[in-house]
Parts: sequence; structure tokens; C-alpha cells
Amino acid sequence: MNATNFSPRPAGMTPREVRQILFGVMLTLFLAALDQTIVAPALPTIARQLHEFDSVSWVVTAYLLSATATTPILGKLSDLYGRRQLVVGSVAVFVLGSLFCALAPSMFLLICARAIQGAGGGALISLANTVVADVVSPRERGRYQGYFASVFALASIAGPVLGGFFAEYASWTLIFWINLPLGLLAIHLARRALKRLPTRGVTHQIDYLGSALMAAATVAFLLALTWGGNRYPWLSPQIGSLFALSIVLGALFLRQQSIAREPVLPLTLLANPVIRMTSILGFIIMLINIGATVYVPLFLEFARGMNASESGLVLIALMVGVVCGAVISGQYMRFTGRYKMPPLIGVSLAAFGLFYLGFDAASCSNAEIAAVLTIVGIGFGTGFPSMMVATQNAVAGGNLGIATANHAFFRSLGGAAGVSLFGAIIFSMLAAHLDAARGANLNDILKPGPALDAVQPYLGPAFSAFFLAAACVCAAATVGIALLKEIPLRDQAGGGAVAE
Repeated sequence: MNATNFSPRPAGMTPREVRQILFGVMLTLFLAALDQTIVAPALPTIARQLHEFDSVSWVVTAYLLSATATTPILGKLSDLYGRRQLVVGSVAVFVLGSLFCALAPSMFLLICARAIQGAGGGALISLANTVVADVVSPRERGRYQGYFASVFALASIAGPVLGGFFAEYASWTLIFWINLPLGLLAIHLARRALKRLPTRGVTHQIDYLGSALMAAATVAFLLALTWGGNRYPWLSPQIGSLFALSIVLGALFLRQQSIAREPVLPLTLLANPVIRMTSILGFIIMLINIGATVYVPLFLEFARGMNASESGLVLIALMVGVVCGAVISGQYMRFTGRYKMPPLIGVSLAAFGLFYLGFDAASCSNAEIAAVLTIVGIGFGTGFPSMMVATQNAVAGGNLGIATANHAFFRSLGGAAGVSLFGAIIFSMLAAHLDAARGANLNDILKPGPALDAVQPYLGPAFSAFFLAAACVCAAATVGIALLKEIPLRDQAGGGAVAE
């Protein structure tokens, strides 16, 4: 197909107005980025205080699952009503969910509140990338990756430090209370900054049935992974029924996508080889990244005896690595007009780093662990902007919001699957040994300080299995990047032609 012609920025929009729009987007991006990093160091403390260790992964999973279900819908709504209204509305829902999280008296209610929070917060990164695609050409987006990387850098440093500090010295609820003033400020400033963004005026029909089927199938699958080998044996009727239910609901979801006028997950969009591969890679990279964000603090606190603030400081290495990788990838795209080489090298290095931790984490010093996590983070960081820009570069202008939301959908789905998949590996290995460990159970690990002596010998092997599994998945992503078709980046804003 021939590319649709777009100017580098919307007609009548000055460079100053473009900068104002990007500044407003950066504020909302900071809010979403902070929430991704501030919760992880506090998870062990939350689990101890609410007496629910085997459900703690759902504090993250509920957020990601809700984001997965709502992001495609919000992508279409942003094409219909304009980005500004959806950005402001998403921040408002995020703030409301944060309030409920701070007030939650139990793990169940906290998980429910996180689902509300995810419905708003999950769309912010997708909408931010869509807004940038509206006003900046794919090739020039490399320059703005530096600005976005600065936002992620600040959130990556502040999040683990604040999360660990609040959990260790104050109250874990402060990690949610802090979102209220930040969210209200973001709403005020984003409303002003995004005024120049036009309403797209594209008519869409929302596939609510498809969204419901997708969410239900995902919940059934994640429950099977979370409960398998822990609450129920893997070969039990309960786990078998959940897997069977997820397959049936998944088949119904695919059928709905084939007949829906405007499906949540357009199968025709996935016929594009670039979008199909970037969707898979976005899923895989986020699966590993979120898994590391959640379970590295657990490893540091339970297997190495750190407190929440100390684990938060070590986790900064991973986050800063992600930011550095994003900057490297962004500048490479800006100057070369291509996107494939940085993630090919970076994700390969991440795989080697994870293999190293899998075989030798027990004997590594904290400084060595931080250094390896930095390398792993750089690898992840090179992948995120490259896959997003490659997706946007391969679609026609009218599908820009849908394509961006589609990519965010697979990222969120990958994050949710990663939390459950790696949690199943860790918790299943622990649960298999607990009966022999003098009647200990998973809640024994919740006590302050290192785990009980009866459980301690099994923590190292369980987390080694996590690192090795993540390394294998990362190696698979490297192969996928090598197979990715590379299309030179356009010099115009908006969307181009779908690659055949």
C-alpha cells in the first residue's frame, strides 16, 4: 500500500504547542511509571501485614489484567473522542483506584482496588505513546525518547526508594496515598496542555463481548497458574477445569473477533508480519520485565535477608538499566532510521545476565547482583521503544490508536502472565518441600527477617529456577527479534501504510 501523507506535526500546530502537549503527556507518564516501580519493594511487607503470601502476586496481576481488558477499548475511544478526554478520564479512574487501595483492609479488597486502578493507569502509557505518534514522526521519536527516559529515570529511582522507605519506616498505604496529589496535578496540567489535540471523529463500535471473553479466559488461565502446585495439585480436577475453561473461553474470544465489526484484537491487524512479531515480542519482554520487578525484591528479602528499603535500592539498578536501554534505542532510531539492532544485542545480553543469576546468584555479592540487573535492564530497555515504534511505523493513520492499544494489550497480557507463570515456578517448588519442613507453610516466610530455617534451604533453588526460566524466555525473544522484518522509519507524524 502507499503511505498516507502526513505533515511532521498537525497543521497549524507550532513547535511550542507540540512541546506543551509532550510535557502534559510526560506528567501522566510519570504517574504510570511511578506506580510500576513503587509497589514492588513493598509487596513482602503488604503480604506480612495482610497475612496472604500466596495471593500477593495478584496485587500486580489484578492491575495488569484490568489494564489488558480496558486498553484496547480506550484506544478506540481515543480515536473517537480525542486523546485529551481519555487521558484525563484515565487519570481520574487511577486516582480513585489509588484511594481504594490505600483504604483496603484485606488482601482481597486490595486486589479489587488494584483492578480499578489498573483500568485507569493501564491506559496512560498507551495513550501517551499514541499522543506522541499524533504529533511526532517515527524517526524523530528517538529524540523524545530521551525526554520519556528522563521521566522513567525519575520514577525508576524514586519508586523503589519511596516504596521501600514507606514499607520499612512508615506505612505501605503511603505508596497509594501519594498518587492522589500527583494525580490531581496531572489532571489539571494535562487538561491545559492537551487542548490542541483534535477530536479524531472516527466512528467505532466497542466490542464489549470480546473484552469480557478475553478477560474471563485470561483470569481462568492465570488462576490455574497461580493455584497449581500450591493451593491444588497440578493434576487436580480444579486446575484441569481452569485450564479447560480458559481454552473454551479463548476459542469463543477468537470466534467473536472473527465476526465482530470492530474486534478488540483485530485479527487482520495481526496478519501484518511486523505487528504480529512485535506483539509477540512485546508480550515476552514485558513478561520477563514484570516478573523480575516483582520477584527480585522477594529474592532479595527472603533469600538474602534484606529489608524493604535495601531491596528497593538494589532494584534501582534494574530500573536505571531499562531507562539507559531506552535512551540508547531511541537515539539509534533517530540517527539511523532503523530499530532492530539495539534490541537484538540488548535482549541477548539480558539473557546471559539472567542465566548468570540462575547459576550463581547464591554466591554473588549485592554489588554483583546490582551490576547484572543493570545489564538485564538495559536489554529490556532497548526492546520497549523499538517494538512500539516499529508497530506504529507499520500501520495506516486511521488505525494508529488501535495499533498502539493492540501493542499495549499484549504488553499488559505478558506482564500478567509473567507474574503468574514465574510465581507458579517459585511457589510450586517451595510448596513441594514445605510438608517435609516440619509442618511449615508459605505464611512462615512472612515473618520479619530471613525465612525460617526449615524453609531457607529451598529458597535459593526456587529463585534459581525463576532466573533460569526467565533466561530461556529471553533467549526465545532474541530469536524473535532476529526474525523481525525491519521497515525504515518514516519522517512524517501519524500513521503510514500497513506493511505487507
